[in-house]
Amino acid sequence: MADFNPVLVERAVARLGASRTDLREANKRWQAMVRSPRFPHGARRYAAVLGPPQATAVRRIGDLDCTAQLWQLPLWPELRFEILLGPGGAGPVWNEWLVRAPGAPSPGLPTVADLTPWSCVVADLGAAFPSARPREGSAPTRWQLDFTAAGADGTEREWTADFTWGLLQEVRPGEAGRS
Repeated sequence: MADFNPVLVERAVARLGASRTDLREANKRWQAMVRSPRFPHGARRYAAVLGPPQATAVRRIGDLDCTAQLWQLPLWPELRFEILLGPGGAGPVWNEWLVRAPGAPSPGLPTVADLTPWSCVVADLGAAFPSARPREGSAPTRWQLDFTAAGADGTEREWTADFTWGLLQEVRPGEAGRS
């Protein structure tokens, strides 16, 4: 997230009572763990780091009943970190990102100007702008949504929203004719 919003990341690190050194060390430990052949895979990986999930829910995707596991995070109490697993919770992790906590109100997003960094998750933007179309991001933890909405001048245009770990990072004018 720091490549999109370094100031927000600095504030978040300070809010957590950590230093940049703590941040680098935590990332170093995480990278070593995920690359270790002995580190657990699938849902066990997240439980080893985050503890047992706060909640487990069934998510219907097409004709599959998938399993979602959710963890509360101190930085964003209105969000949850979610991993999505196949039916019955078996197999590899299909997705991992931040989602709105069950029962937490969605933010008001009536205009593009309301889409500020870290103001919403993928589902919030999709609900606010039904024209949203998902697109693969530049890395496994990144997503993009292309959508149509009025700009500040009231003219309808294409926009692209970038998300990291499911959290909005930026919105910029879309490129005409992009597939």
